[in-house]
Amino acid sequence: MAYDKSPETAIPGWENEAWSGYEAIGARLRGAVEGRGQDKTVVVVECYPGVRQDEIIAGLSGALRPVAVIQAEEAALSAAEVDRKAERFLTEDRVFGYMAPFDIGEFYDAEGIAKLRREIDAVERGIVLVIGFGASLVAKADMAVYADMARWEIQLRYRAKEAGNWRTAKQETDILRMYKRGFFFEWRMADRLKKRLLGGIDYYLDTNAESAPNMLTRAALFAGLARTAAQPFRLVPYFDPGVWGGTWLEANIGLPAKQHPYAWGFDGVPEENSLYLRYGGVRVELPAINLVFFESIRLLGEKVYSRFGAEFPIRFDFLDTIGGQNLSLQVHPTTEYIREQFGMAYTQDESYYILEAAPGAEVYLGLRDNVDPEAMLGDLRRAQEGGFAFPAEQYVNVYPAAKHDHFLIPAGTVHCSGSGSMVLEISATPYIFTFKLWDWDRLGLDGKPRPVHVEHGSKVIAWDRTTQWTTDSCVNAVRTIAEGEGWREERTGLHELEFIETRRHWFSVPVRHAGNGSVHMLNLIEGEEATVESPDGAFEPFVVRYAETFIVPASVDAYVIRPSGPSEGRTIATIKAYVRA
Repeated sequence: MAYDKSPETAIPGWENEAWSGYEAIGARLRGAVEGRGQDKTVVVVECYPGVRQDEIIAGLSGALRPVAVIQAEEAALSAAEVDRKAERFLTEDRVFGYMAPFDIGEFYDAEGIAKLRREIDAVERGIVLVIGFGASLVAKADMAVYADMARWEIQLRYRAKEAGNWRTAKQETDILRMYKRGFFFEWRMADRLKKRLLGGIDYYLDTNAESAPNMLTRAALFAGLARTAAQPFRLVPYFDPGVWGGTWLEANIGLPAKQHPYAWGFDGVPEENSLYLRYGGVRVELPAINLVFFESIRLLGEKVYSRFGAEFPIRFDFLDTIGGQNLSLQVHPTTEYIREQFGMAYTQDESYYILEAAPGAEVYLGLRDNVDPEAMLGDLRRAQEGGFAFPAEQYVNVYPAAKHDHFLIPAGTVHCSGSGSMVLEISATPYIFTFKLWDWDRLGLDGKPRPVHVEHGSKVIAWDRTTQWTTDSCVNAVRTIAEGEGWREERTGLHELEFIETRRHWFSVPVRHAGNGSVHMLNLIEGEEATVESPDGAFEPFVVRYAETFIVPASVDAYVIRPSGPSEGRTIATIKAYVRA
């Protein structure tokens, strides 16, 4: 299997506006400073939370030779005060908080800023380097640099104990709580600042890899985003172990062996995945969410943007239980509940598309007939207390699962993938809002019980989704839409209660796909290779391989997918998701 773990988008014509390594970057910045012809230059490096600021200072100091280095966060509120302001949005729960509305300026002290500005004003000649999350509040930049990094890299730094949360007095070691603070508080605030600043910076600094930065001019950055939003592209995937993980991902995607098996594969989650943009010899990594922020309409489509704003509402990811264990028995919140309890605008409707299945694979979905809610909740609470195994099969339907089955899971439906499946999960993207009801009496990889949220779940379970409803509405609800010689288009869902539409195409000849005002997310679910082409040459041919997820922006009016390479002349299949009009 030739799955590409490092997909790139080439950005030709901008090679002279990209630099790699501190020596080249420092020389470019020094030359730009000298080109100003001024006695004094204030260089402001605004940072995303988690950026290695000391590395940047050390890396640039040799070339810039600053006469003063101002660390902006000296003017931020105390850690205890930051905790106090953020507390009500973070709650005591390990996983869930409430989406915080803060602006970074609310966490800086006016007197502290004034003090740092006096220090800057006192310098008459030379370079003053101002750096930090909030540096742009402290000084007016003569030269502005934005230092960025991806969410997944932040999480890796949490796990390595290299970095913690921003300005907290709580020395947190629980990764779930650290992620929660980032998700609900820090990253929202940082994204608001990024959206304000990026259009006015001079340089963009990729700081994902330790001591190996890359830098672009603002023009090169936005040219790269614009080109990406005009053609098919892939995100940079990442894979993560889990307590229920299986063997398929490691065996088929060529992943390095880990102490614990891989459970998740994420290659269709723009809020957390990266993009690789290639500028000649320089490959720049940037958070894919930047494309959503700054090319919203061309990427998403005007109708999708008007409904969701600058958010990517579709997610594709992998759940590997082949040779592994059942996922937790779970349910997702209703739209009203997620809005009221967590401040989210829409909920995590989803589906399981079975990419591969071992003999005996199963999916738990919907409730059996005549379930007594109080009895089921009572058993769930007893199981949570310990010493009692929840009898899942007594309450929940169990369906056999085979390759190319599609199980639809509108919010409120109790469900989980059993062992033996390689699931392509197609869902809406509120990311973390899964209420575990029962986790099969096991511990997480950290040795702690994984969080279970029976009380949340009890408020959103749709008790009327019993066997007949589930079987009729949610299990292989497939119907043929159109067909011709060498091709067939099927609607496989999602459910009428969900805003995502999915279409499966079987084809041995080129198939034309029309744009419909929505971004399209696809995966090659059958066959070794396909090529995506523009009918009018608007973009270069784009090759995808089995199990790879790819995105076609709404700006692409039409595209053709054909079997290619080893799949030429054979019947292959894609599944496509888009926002239903």
